[in-house]
Amino acid sequence: MKKLFYLLVTLLLLTSCSEFQKALKSDDVATKFNLGSELFDAGKWSKANRLFKQIEPNYRGKPQAEKLMYMYAKTFYEMRSYIEAGYKLDQFERLYPQSEKVQEAAFLAAKSFYHLSPVYSKEQHETVEALQKLQLFVNKYPDSELLPQANTLIQELDYKLERKAFEIAKQYNNIAYFESNDYLAAIKAFENFLADFPGTSFREQAMFYRLDSAYKLGINSVKSKKEARLNTAINYYKSFKKFYPNSEFIEEADRMNEEMTSTPEQINTKS
Repeated sequence: MKKLFYLLVTLLLLTSCSEFQKALKSDDVATKFNLGSELFDAGKWSKANRLFKQIEPNYRGKPQAEKLMYMYAKTFYEMRSYIEAGYKLDQFERLYPQSEKVQEAAFLAAKSFYHLSPVYSKEQHETVEALQKLQLFVNKYPDSELLPQANTLIQELDYKLERKAFEIAKQYNNIAYFESNDYLAAIKAFENFLADFPGTSFREQAMFYRLDSAYKLGINSVKSKKEARLNTAINYYKSFKKFYPNSEFIEEADRMNEEMTSTPEQINTKS
């Protein structure tokens, strides 16, 4: 029985392949459309795509063009050809704004850019573009059932940009070597990060490393600049202590503060 089953499956596959090859070579656009639709419904994305590609120009302006354009665009998405998918799905949304498939097409177009977003350590141009596309979808279709998915993707991309910005700021702190410009750059980077991402999950670390940079800058500054810079660092310490009194970094922060407030420049301003 097993041999018979496998034989039937093999014959079915061979027949299917033969039918596909005939349609591929045929001049009959209806044959290509009908078989392409069957292959699409069966999840045979690559084969359906090849047939749709051949007949797309023939259907422009015709009643079945909307269905063909939708299927053709979606095959690119299912094949993970996200650049082509984004372009074709965007095109579908523009050409058929009243289609029942328009929200799905708009969402998948935006999601195509999401899939193109690289890991946080790389350049984030695609991430920014994906965020713009997803936000446009949310604004345009606020009642869509796809809204929760879109918001989840937006949160993931936002986190990636946060992580990128945080790691850049942290890198400034790591590479600084008693050079005021390096520590000033680190402080500025953390200030910008905290302003740009007020709700970030990296807030505690960012505030600590901002303090760390300011502490190192103040302690190693020339006498004429030391007092002002130590005062700035001490203010950062007070802010960190206020918001994160039980932080894993609090012992190190307390040690910094003790050293800063014990320096001659700070002896009269100790608090």
